[in-house]
Amino acid sequence: MRLRTRLFLSISALITVALVGLLLGLVSVMQMAGAQERMIGRAFATIDISLRMRQHLGDQLVNLMGKDLDLPALERSQRRFLGALEEGLANSADPDTRERVQRIAVAYQTFLDVVRQPASLRWGLLDDNDFSHALDVLRNSMVDLQKHALERVGQAEGAARERAVLIGGLLGLLGIAVLLIGVITAHGIARRFGEPIDALAKAADQVGRGDFQVTLPLSPVNEMAALIRRFGLMAEALRLLKETNIEQLLAERQRLKAVLDSIDDGLLILDRQGRVQHANPVAQRQLSWGALPEGQPLSRALARPELEEAVQRVLRGDPLEEEPEDLVIEAEGEQRLLSWSLAPVLLDEGRVLGAVMVLRDVTEARAFERVRNEFVLRASHELRTPVTGMQMAFGLLSERLRFAPDSREGDLLTTVDEEMQRLVRLINDLLDFSRYQSGVQVLAREPCDLEDLLAALRQRYSAQAGELGLEIELELHPPLPRVNLDRLQIERVLDNLVGNAIRHSRPGGHIRLQARRHGERVLLSVADEGEGVPYSQQARIFEPFVQVGQRKGGAGLGLALCKEIVQLHGGRIGLYSRPGQGARFYMTLPV
Repeated sequence: MRLRTRLFLSISALITVALVGLLLGLVSVMQMAGAQERMIGRAFATIDISLRMRQHLGDQLVNLMGKDLDLPALERSQRRFLGALEEGLANSADPDTRERVQRIAVAYQTFLDVVRQPASLRWGLLDDNDFSHALDVLRNSMVDLQKHALERVGQAEGAARERAVLIGGLLGLLGIAVLLIGVITAHGIARRFGEPIDALAKAADQVGRGDFQVTLPLSPVNEMAALIRRFGLMAEALRLLKETNIEQLLAERQRLKAVLDSIDDGLLILDRQGRVQHANPVAQRQLSWGALPEGQPLSRALARPELEEAVQRVLRGDPLEEEPEDLVIEAEGEQRLLSWSLAPVLLDEGRVLGAVMVLRDVTEARAFERVRNEFVLRASHELRTPVTGMQMAFGLLSERLRFAPDSREGDLLTTVDEEMQRLVRLINDLLDFSRYQSGVQVLAREPCDLEDLLAALRQRYSAQAGELGLEIELELHPPLPRVNLDRLQIERVLDNLVGNAIRHSRPGGHIRLQARRHGERVLLSVADEGEGVPYSQQARIFEPFVQVGQRKGGAGLGLALCKEIVQLHGGRIGLYSRPGQGARFYMTLPV
């Protein structure tokens, strides 16, 4: 039988028994009340008839004992008495009452016979005669009828009391029976369902602890048996899934280890507390580790206490804004330079699991950069002297030569002058870039008003932008602090960014100059609505000699020089762009 059917039948049986008991009790009470009401009603009717007969008898006695006999009144009183007597006979529902009424009828008939005797007898009411005897018998009969009616009322009340006690006892027995049936049913349900459910709960606790060797209970109930069977299938599926997942995790771990070990760069894996968990062979070779310092904080493993702050910052989920300095490592008797970066390992919900440190040996690259910078610096110096002489000589020659404005010779002189100016700018850019790269350039810092700086920048380029149908907008978010910076160098950066924005914007577009404070830094940005920068070129846009976009010009040193100037101020420069939706160059400077 199904569980639903069992529960339905059990509860229905309890409800049916309770309802039947209540219905029987209600019917019994109603019947008892009706019988009592009828009995009491007849008793009171009998008493009422007895009282009327006594009243009519009293009227007859008064008439008989009066001085003048009123025969019509006497006859009316007699008829009324007889009418009440007949009513009493008709209302008699039991033999005792009928017998007493009949006694009254006999006694009244005797009384009438005595009354019809000569009138002289009617004046001896108090004497011991037939008249007084007949009257006493009649009066006693009526008193006996009245007493009998009152006894019937008492008997009805007693019977009702006994019936009520009986009904209460029956309802109590019925309640006890319902209670016993309910207890037995509840005990049966608890035994049939409670024990298997408790066993299933213990089995679920075992499965939750990872122990899949569970003992499942048996149950005769189909639903419980199906539930236990499905629980067993679920536990077996979880066991298989766990074994499969462990195998997959081990396989993925070995695969990940092989990938990490095959990477040319050094990799260090840190846990949530910043302790070293794993290092690939390249990192161990770069750091000259004979044994992996597993479990040690990174700052202690590298003997660099200053790294602790950067590690904790990354573990909080905050990226490193500034490019860190190279690590100087003594390895195999020589000094090596390692560039490094730290990145957090995040789950989908943003929880930090640890961090990864990437190490790259840049000893040769730094040496090459140093040689290149020295070469560019020397070459720029060497080129600047003859080019300056050539420019001066060409200027003198141009003043002495006179050609028609539209002649071929005049066009050639103009072309030579423009190209010579371009060559001078290129040499100056190379020289400035080399100075910044080699650390020779010194900043002349002074407090600067950013609002005034951007207003002057907008004023300088308004005319040029207006010729191309562009509008330069100024968006300031006060309060803006005064920042110590080299105004000429920062203006050089902003000029480069605004010039690029004008060159790459479409007619009718807008260029926005923005400034706001963000914590302990200020953010300056130049945004346009031009063609944007392709994603493939955004990572290399600040490298020297790199040109992007469709409208190229110069040697590709402008943005590289901007990056060097901003970094020398202790800030950073970046780009946010979507192809076809414009570009936004921004730089952050410390307050």
